[in-house]
Amino acid sequence: MSDGASTAAAKAPRPLLLIDDDRLQARMVQQQLKAFRRDQFEMEWAATFEDGLERLLSDEHEVCLLDFQLGERDGLELIQKAKEAGCTVPIVFLTAESSSDIDIRAMNAGAMDYLVKGEISASTLERSIRYALKLASTLAELNRLATHDELTGLLNRRELDRILSEEADRSARFGRPFSLVMLDLDHFKSVNDKYGHAAGDQVLQETARRISGLLRKTDRIARFGGEEIAVLLIELAEDAAAEVADRLVAEVRSTPYLLKDGTSLQITISAGLASLSHVAATADELMTAADAALYRAKSTGRDRLEVAPLREGQD
Repeated sequence: MSDGASTAAAKAPRPLLLIDDDRLQARMVQQQLKAFRRDQFEMEWAATFEDGLERLLSDEHEVCLLDFQLGERDGLELIQKAKEAGCTVPIVFLTAESSSDIDIRAMNAGAMDYLVKGEISASTLERSIRYALKLASTLAELNRLATHDELTGLLNRRELDRILSEEADRSARFGRPFSLVMLDLDHFKSVNDKYGHAAGDQVLQETARRISGLLRKTDRIARFGGEEIAVLLIELAEDAAAEVADRLVAEVRSTPYLLKDGTSLQITISAGLASLSHVAATADELMTAADAALYRAKSTGRDRLEVAPLREGQD
């Protein structure tokens, strides 16, 4: 056996979820999966709408085969609920009906491909799964490019604005606190001027890494532009958010940055903090308040945090 064949044979089967209330269909799919020529899949079977949705949302599967008819409910509803819950597992829709209407509805709902049960063979199923996985990967990469900064891997300004607006609305509806920290690297222009833009890029990347390492999974971090970074601290009021912001400033200061050429740089960062609804009532007001606080931090010595003052009418 060649080295390539040995490597392929050694690959662990990829996890696949079948959601179908027909036991015979499940057995047929299992047999077809065994006949695949390339990747091998290990099938998990869910026979009901509720069980299928729960397993799909577990995010333990690389691809899902979903039946149209699931007792009194259908696969279109299941796709909708899964997408609403943030599921990104690629779905291939299966149906006994050869109807263009179902085809269109399935694709519009978010399915990656569509197969008629009576026409499925091992080769068509393998092709469909491979296509679904490839398409899902392509869409995920396009989404990443549209929402993330290429240099640092952080969210970009456009995505920050979207999340900021959503969180401000949620805060207003449910009375939950949330805070924005604006950060700006001190004397960053001198780094670019003295050591070159490649060095500046390394400093930005290392700063993004250090700050990200101190945040919770629920928080959001974005490159606001140039050397500015924005951090959204979800459901953190001013006092707790100020503690986090102080740690971010201290983390940047704590250890010199070591560039690829061996140069060691002492880097500091300034921070401005504003909280809803403590100092602002809207996303725009929050951004303005945090930016003004950052300006004060820069103009009063740098390497420090400034907190936006209470808005008028607040105690």
